[in-house]
Amino acid sequence: MKNIKDYNLEELKQEFIKIGEKPYRAEQVFKWLYTTNITTFDEMTNLSIELREKLKQEFSICVFNIIKKQESIDGTKKYLFDVLDGNAIETVLMEYKHGKTLCVSSQIGCKMGCKFCASTGIKFARNLTSGEIVEQVLAVQRDENIKISNIVFMGIGEPLDNYENVINAIKILNNQKGLSIGARHISISTSGIVPKIYKLAEENLQCTLSISLHATTDKKRSALMPINDAYNIEELMKACKYYIEKTNRRISFEYALAKDNNDNLEDAKELVKLLKGMLCHVNLIPINKIENGAYTKSSNENIIKFRDYLNEKGIVATIRRELGSDIDAACGQLRRKNLKNE
Repeated sequence: MKNIKDYNLEELKQEFIKIGEKPYRAEQVFKWLYTTNITTFDEMTNLSIELREKLKQEFSICVFNIIKKQESIDGTKKYLFDVLDGNAIETVLMEYKHGKTLCVSSQIGCKMGCKFCASTGIKFARNLTSGEIVEQVLAVQRDENIKISNIVFMGIGEPLDNYENVINAIKILNNQKGLSIGARHISISTSGIVPKIYKLAEENLQCTLSISLHATTDKKRSALMPINDAYNIEELMKACKYYIEKTNRRISFEYALAKDNNDNLEDAKELVKLLKGMLCHVNLIPINKIENGAYTKSSNENIIKFRDYLNEKGIVATIRRELGSDIDAACGQLRRKNLKNE
């Protein structure tokens, strides 16, 4: 049966026309789905009983079950959700001064094989649908009785490898008649699928694009991220410059600092050369140690020196606040543990 949350509002209107209903009824249902905590059609009390029965025949409402929920001493909450087909995904709720940010997954497993990521080694199962991406937001809002203000596509999976579903999910999240999360409050992170960066630029969504860079030479980046063998740094930088020119939006470059690997002064100098003149920001990430992983976190002293050097050379750089380290909040860690214990 069709998951009603897979449709953006315009698509839902077309579906309602197909079943002999007026488009305004689709708007009513859309508001019920995204502005309340309802989980069944029976709760849509301003619809006739006949229409509710018809909707039950035509559509399902995807509602995730919580397999496990962990809470950090810093307030970060990590969810492991049952996606109703025997698979599980992770979603992380983070508290910031500017609001509540939710890190959502876009795939069940990941094909990219980044060596420092806990999702590596988890077999790719499938893409999440638009509705399954959106349901992560709704499930956390129901559980916590809160309003999510910011979304980051930085959970399990490569968002641009599930392009159509991610874009459609953003349209649903962004719609003012529903969740009404502004595009500028949505960030999409990619390991660097160059053709999709060009395609995203044409969408002109005004979302923030985050590029997982993590190295300044092809040799180092390919060792960390196999995607670099398909799209090298030069190609990636061309795509990023096009994106900035097309959207006039600043790109955030993610740079995970691994001890004795990519965290020395030479790396910082090369990073300055690479990004000079670009409308960008560098987000330095203290790398998370994962089980059987080859990389360990750089020292705090090194991380601060790296940041200061970038700032001195005119590249705006900040250090990402470490959240949820006591609850395995790194992407994929909780799911890996759960699979081992099954």
